[in-house]
This record gives sequence, structure tokens and C-alpha cells, in this order.
Amino acid sequence: MKLTLFSCAMLLVSMPLLAAPEIGAQAKHYTMVPEQLSRYQASAFPDRIILIPTTQPAHSQTVNWRTNTGLLKPEAEIALAQSGPGFVWQSSRVTATSQSIQTENGLALQHSVTFSDLKPDTQYVYRVKGAGTWSEWLQFRTATTGFAPFSFIYFGDAQNHNKSQVSRVMREALLTRPRAKLMLHAGDLVSSREGNHDNEWGEWFDALGWAGAMLNQFITPGNHEYVEDEQEQHHLVPQFAAQFNGLRNGPAPLQETVYYTDYQGVRFISLNSMAALQDEAMAKLQAQWLKQVLGNNPARWTVVTYHHPMFSVSQGRDNPLLRQHWQPVLDQSVLEQYPVDLVLQGHDHTYGRVSQQASNGQLSGAVYIVSVAGPKMYLSSDTSRQHMQRLAEDTQLFQLIDITENELKYQALTVTGELYDGFVIQKQGKQRTLKEAANLPATRLCGTPTELRVRANRCWNSTEFNLPALPFNL
Repeated sequence: MKLTLFSCAMLLVSMPLLAAPEIGAQAKHYTMVPEQLSRYQASAFPDRIILIPTTQPAHSQTVNWRTNTGLLKPEAEIALAQSGPGFVWQSSRVTATSQSIQTENGLALQHSVTFSDLKPDTQYVYRVKGAGTWSEWLQFRTATTGFAPFSFIYFGDAQNHNKSQVSRVMREALLTRPRAKLMLHAGDLVSSREGNHDNEWGEWFDALGWAGAMLNQFITPGNHEYVEDEQEQHHLVPQFAAQFNGLRNGPAPLQETVYYTDYQGVRFISLNSMAALQDEAMAKLQAQWLKQVLGNNPARWTVVTYHHPMFSVSQGRDNPLLRQHWQPVLDQSVLEQYPVDLVLQGHDHTYGRVSQQASNGQLSGAVYIVSVAGPKMYLSSDTSRQHMQRLAEDTQLFQLIDITENELKYQALTVTGELYDGFVIQKQGKQRTLKEAANLPATRLCGTPTELRVRANRCWNSTEFNLPALPFNL
């Protein structure tokens, strides 16, 4: 296997070798907001506007947004899109629901509305209300009622430095596939460990930009969407359920994080691996629910997402509980009419792909993928280097998935637009074959000199980029 090291060599040519920067010289938080300033407090103006799919995306659409407490009557307006501005006179107004949320940035209101009785495959315009004002008019297109080809984008962990480092990943993805219908996020959108956690959510929405309000977002939680209390109990951060309120068709008590939707012939399923690894009963509960969802599945393709990898890529990580309870369901579903095709994961801050296939390329289970979008980068284990069919360190990636009735095309691209991994799954009845893309580049391994590593087992810890981020931001 051809290996390539990507490092700071060009930087080091013109400067003396530096020791790893001291953490004490840097801010503890992972945002661009200085501690003495306020940047993401809720205001009269609607923000964090996001589309969440429903159980019937051809006929309905959920929209969530945030304001300050000055909005007493939350509403949204919707109309059929027109080529001119006259649609405003045909718009209808819909009452939304609200819940209060207390964060480090103060008290805010989180609003949610579901537009219903919509026409399939139809473009609509909408706006949401603020306190004495409105958002801009935004657009979305409903799904078709049956199968229709479409594309979606998959991101691994964003987690740290969303505005400074992750925004270019999301923007490059949209520039590359501007007509994607959906964006899938495999957990750890933020860090929730140091500093002002709500600022991290503000930067995640900044990185996502207008796309969050015009493309459906399918989101699963990671361990960093949980915080630990004094009794060492883990709790979902309040922003997650409030901001991504919508689908609630999973098993109690996990309906805020476990759910599914059918979108144009693809069944998207979210599982909560954090809950499963914290409590084996939750692993079993989700396995039983997953069997039911897969056993009654009319979709042509099936995509499952959760955070912790089935097969770990990074050093010192392993999740045997998932292999015990979930892998039999995910891989044995191939015996059913509609097998699981992709399992999209995060957590390991590396890239890896593995699947079970015969010499003729015939698949006998799901294709398991781990990816990363943010700047925290770990090192791969010896085991993963031996068993992964594709692997990378020190690489920010986005993934494009293009789906037709009989073919699924997968591409993993670096943030600079280079094709790093790719394959095509062809489906004929129950038979599926995988063909890997030709002429893929050399395997990327960490080239950060040991002297510059904050932690020996990490290529980049991501604290290197904290404000004031010495010595790289002199």
C-alpha cells in the first residue's frame, strides 16, 4: 500500500523547529469569540433557521428557529414559489410552537412549525417571524412521492472551531454538489466541554449558513452532544432537542435522537450510540426497534447513521457492545428484501471504510464508513491499517452520495476538492456489488512532527487553533 505523509514541512522551512505550544497560553474554548465579548445572544431577529425532515417529506416540512423572548406569537408564512415577488400576496400564515431554553448566552425561545398539506415535488417559499420583524424569504422543494434520483452530503465530526475551520468544508461540499437534497451529520457537531457551549452552536450554524434553512438536515447525536453532571450522569444538551425538533418516531425514551424518514426511495435511520454504550438496555432497545424498521421497509436504499464506529479506526478505541447488539441486525438484514447499504459514522477523527465482499465484489453486508470534517485529528491503529479498505489521517473530508434506482455512487473528497475515496454499489434484485474507484491517491498519514503534537496519540488536538493560537497566528 502506497503511503504519503502530509505535514507542516513548508512552514518549517522558513522558521526554526518549535516545541508544542503551551495550552496555558491559549483560550480554553473552541470558538472565535473572545471571552469578554457577546456574539451569539438571541435577538429580535430570527436565527438558527433549519429544515428538519418529517415522516412524509413529500407533503410536509418542519422548520425550527430561535429568537429572544420578545416574540409573543410565533408564526411562519408559506407560499408556492413564483418567478416574481407577487407570491407574498398568496402566502398563508401558520402558528408555531415555542419552548424556552436557558444557555450561557441567556434565555431564548426556540420555535418550531410544520407546514402540512403540501404538494409533492413542489417549490415553496417561506419565512419565520421575529420580534417585530421577519426572516428573509427562503425556499425548499418537497420530495417526490415515489423513488426519484437525488444526492445528499455526509459530514463526520465538526466539533471544534466550526466557524474558522469547518465552514470551508461545508461550503466546498455545497459548491461541489449544489443541488443536493439533504445533509447528514454523524454526531459531535460541537464540543460542549470548555467555555460557552452556546457560542459553539452559534458557530456551527454560521458554518452551515443558509443551507440549513433550504436543505433538509438529518442529524444524529454524538458523545459531545452530552454533558456530565456532578453524579457522572450524562444528559443531552438542551440545544439538541430544541433546535432539531421534528421526527419523533423512535422508541421511548429515545425519541429525541432515534428516528427515521423515507426520502425519495431512501430510508434514513438515526441511532443513538452514546445511549447504547452508556446503558446496554438502550443498545438492546434500539436493536429491537431497528429490526422492526428494517423489516417493514419499502425503500430502495437504506442508510443508517450513528456516532461511535462499529469498527474503530483510531488508536485505543473499540465498541464491542455495538458489534454484539447492532451488527447482527445491520449485516443480517442483507437476507431480507431491503438490506442496509451504508452505515455512516464519526467519533474517531480519522477516515476509514470497510465492508464484507466476495472476490467478485458482491456485498454481504453494509459498507461501514467513518469520517471527519473538523480540525481535531487522531492517529489510526495498527489493526485498522491492516483491515480497513481505505484509511486516512490528518484530512478534512466531505462525502457526496448520488443515488439512482439501481446505483449508489459514493465519493469522499478532501476539503481542497481531491477525490480521496470512492465506490459504486450496483443493485439487481437482492444482489449488490461494489466496485471501488480507480486511481485513488496514496493513503494519507499524519505528518505533524512529534515536537509539535500537543498529545502524542493525536495528529492535531485542535487546541492548537484556540485563540490566540500561538505560535501559528502571530
